[in-house]
Amino acid sequence: MAGMEEQRTRRCGGPPWARGGPPGSRWHGPPWWNHRGEEEEGGGHPRWPWRSTLLLTVFVMVGSTFAAGAQPEREPLDALARALLLGGALLLLWRQRYPVAVLCGTAVTALVYFSAGYPYGPVFLTVALACFSAVLAGHRRLVRAVLGTLWTVHLLVGHWLYRWLPPDGDPASSWGEEIAIAAWFAAILAVSELARVRREQWDRDRAERRQAARRRADEERLRIARELHDVLAHSISVINVQAGVGLALLDSDPEQARTALTTIKAASKEALGEVRQVLDTLRTPGDAPRAPAPGLDRLPELVEQAASAGLTVAVENGNWTGKLSPGADLAAFRIVQEALTNVVRHSGSRHARVRVDRTGGALRLRIDDDGPATGEEAGGSGNGLAGMRERAAALGGTIDAGPREDGGFRVLAVLPLKKSRIPEEDR
Repeated sequence: MAGMEEQRTRRCGGPPWARGGPPGSRWHGPPWWNHRGEEEEGGGHPRWPWRSTLLLTVFVMVGSTFAAGAQPEREPLDALARALLLGGALLLLWRQRYPVAVLCGTAVTALVYFSAGYPYGPVFLTVALACFSAVLAGHRRLVRAVLGTLWTVHLLVGHWLYRWLPPDGDPASSWGEEIAIAAWFAAILAVSELARVRREQWDRDRAERRQAARRRADEERLRIARELHDVLAHSISVINVQAGVGLALLDSDPEQARTALTTIKAASKEALGEVRQVLDTLRTPGDAPRAPAPGLDRLPELVEQAASAGLTVAVENGNWTGKLSPGADLAAFRIVQEALTNVVRHSGSRHARVRVDRTGGALRLRIDDDGPATGEEAGGSGNGLAGMRERAAALGGTIDAGPREDGGFRVLAVLPLKKSRIPEEDR
């Protein structure tokens, strides 16, 4: 079940390529936003970004060619220029594995490119994408330092070093151009930070969904464990008592031994049926149970089963009338069942009293026996009382269990009753 929940969780958020959704899924961002998820699921390095790198390389090479035609005053594109353009673009293939090295490499190629007087163009896109990947990888200060260095060097080249650098006769850069480049770098930082925040939010949401899935799976396992414990503990206690009676009377009173064996058969059959019902919910978690869950309407059956184990139970129904919600009804039945089982197993008394009351907005269950305890576990520190407390706490109720002053033992359960909200026009 935990695996199913975790698989469902992976499909519930983030970009479609991280979810494994259908091709027509809603678009949430570029494919390199969630490279960490690819690394986690693949068990190694993220996948190579071949397609985006190839597309950007073609765009840079073709765009720079057109830019050279529009800027005849700059140096023409020669073999060195094309090698710088190609090398800077192909470096992006490693941007997810080595973001720092790729950022520094693309920055150096861009610096050499515009310092050599080649035409301005899409060469800065390689730096922008390298900065983007580095910010997502957590190297925010390095990105600021690299962009600041690029702008400073461009400022020096455009206003001082241009006298000694190609192209010959190139005038000083305008301050408007410097401001435009600074705005371009600021936009790169802003978009990168926005992407980082969005991906961190996706990571948090994914972690919360996985934690919630594990919590639901743990709660389901705990619920099934409680059900199995209550069913088996009660039935096996009855079987144990009746087996002892049958063995003791097998020779002296065969008829009474036959009655004990009949009781064992009935108790075991009922236990098998309830265990099968619990296991069916595991095999088909989305289907409705084949039989209704037990509730307080089955108190007479509990009394009969307790009587077959040698325990006389008196049921006092106070001012309680009406029906409970399925969860509260099952919890009330299991609490009474476990309390009577504990009387059979741990008490020397063969008499018990069950009282069902309604006080205010709560259902009160009180189970008493006159004791004394027959074993060390009579104080109630085992799984039975722990399961009863968990059932009550799940409904916002409480369990108070402990010895009485007169030597007996009492279990007092208080379960809140949630009132149904019916619109006024329907009343």
